[in-house]
Amino acid sequence: MTPRLEDALRDAEIIHDWDAIEDAIEDMADAIVDDYADDAEPPLFITVMHGGLHFAAQLSFALGERGMDVQFEYLHATRYQGGTTGSRLAWLHRPATPLRGRNVILVDDILDEGHTLHAVQRWCEDQNAADVRIAVLAEKVHERRIEGVEADYCGVEVPDRYVFGFGMDYHEQGRNLPAIYALRD
Repeated sequence: MTPRLEDALRDAEIIHDWDAIEDAIEDMADAIVDDYADDAEPPLFITVMHGGLHFAAQLSFALGERGMDVQFEYLHATRYQGGTTGSRLAWLHRPATPLRGRNVILVDDILDEGHTLHAVQRWCEDQNAADVRIAVLAEKVHERRIEGVEADYCGVEVPDRYVFGFGMDYHEQGRNLPAIYALRD
């Protein structure tokens, strides 16, 4: 039986509320606009589904408010497949837009150990992208990250606990919560 979101919410605390998330996204948008200000072509803004969807939408609006255009694309690669622990990476959809010579921004909900983002970043590089940068809403604070995976743009830090909300799921539930929650230890 799938655990209930209501039970998880009773055993969780809000780590970052809507206002904190919104402020973090605004700061990230400023940094991205500064970094891409001189580019003639808009970067390819690749959302990692499903978790990155909510964050990518908000970040893209913040970029648009600053006059920066992006070209949208998505990919769906997952190690969790509805569970709470990762396994082998499964590619469910790869971008159809050619990456050769493009500046790419990978947009995802969280950087945890980095296995998925590492594989996706390497795939983009293998497709001859000119530059691949990573934007994540949240970065989990711990020492288990694989070497060489870093977020170029990070909104907030979260503790080394199970987190959900604002794109991150609790057994495929709660992605649409307007805050980030962490289960209590």
